[in-house]
Amino acid sequence: MNDLHPFIAGLPKAELHVHHVGSASPRIVAELAAHHPDSKVPTDPEALSDFFTFTDFGHFIDVYLSVVDLVRTPEDVRLLTFEVARDMARQNIRYAELTVTPFSSTRRGIPEQGFMEAIEDARKAAEAELGVVLRWCFDIPGEAGLEAAEETTRLAVDLRPEGLVSFGLGGPEVGVDRPQFKPYFDRAIAEGLHSVPHAGETTGPGTVWDALTALRAERIGHGTSSTQDPKLLAHLAEHRIALEVCPTSNIATRAVADLDRHPMKEMVEAGVLVTVNSDDPPMFGTDLNNEYGVAARLLGLDERGLAGLAKNAVEASFLDPAGKRALNAEIDTYTANWLEAPGR
Repeated sequence: MNDLHPFIAGLPKAELHVHHVGSASPRIVAELAAHHPDSKVPTDPEALSDFFTFTDFGHFIDVYLSVVDLVRTPEDVRLLTFEVARDMARQNIRYAELTVTPFSSTRRGIPEQGFMEAIEDARKAAEAELGVVLRWCFDIPGEAGLEAAEETTRLAVDLRPEGLVSFGLGGPEVGVDRPQFKPYFDRAIAEGLHSVPHAGETTGPGTVWDALTALRAERIGHGTSSTQDPKLLAHLAEHRIALEVCPTSNIATRAVADLDRHPMKEMVEAGVLVTVNSDDPPMFGTDLNNEYGVAARLLGLDERGLAGLAKNAVEASFLDPAGKRALNAEIDTYTANWLEAPGR
């Protein structure tokens, strides 16, 4: 596996399941915490590693929301967004669909228009200065209920930023039934947004079916429990409905006991379109390069296999056709040059 690390580091990649606030590096979290001393988040980057050690999914949500509380002004939003893009550029991520939860920010007092302007300014700067193309998924924080669904839908439809391409549903799954959000997804889909809810992370395959039937999901966030239902796997494979798989996240939140029991290989063997993602990378002590290394071990991949995994993300993305062709060509050229280099 060590021999693949340099190849992975240089491989052009797309990421489809990565959260905005959850991507804040320890340096940025510590800087924000210093600006807002009433927060319980440590200001020492080293102490953050203990703070980000989760006992279960519920504890993760509590910690995540405490970091959300550090983002209080449009300037905080802009800083966070651009720094996330900078970390992506270091990993050769060319395109990312960043999951943003505007409700969590606007209800804390950030002006709606200021929030939109901040993420858009950062998006344009990231593309111009870093070569990272960002697009947004606005997601409903499920734990906040239908009020949050109504507000997220209004923000997505009435104040739609240029980079917005999809509509999601995150947060805890237990006790948060997917079908209750159908009217909001219907409105978003009618406005041309793609449906990408989380499902089957900490609940069974029935939640995934609900996301497919009630929310008309085009991709599934996590979908870890899908392997418990052969009919579901067959449906996902037949309709090329991708799973946004986040291995390290699943271990950190205790959704899966350990990596050796992770069902990614079963998904691939069933013919499901699998993409690999980092979810909330600094919180889980990972990044997308590391997740590709994990996938290589779980799936027994070589360089060509990893390139194929990268192209899965391009296929499942909402990047325009010309952008997909260009990124796929870059992946192919990089892989061919790597394999043809002397000594390989």
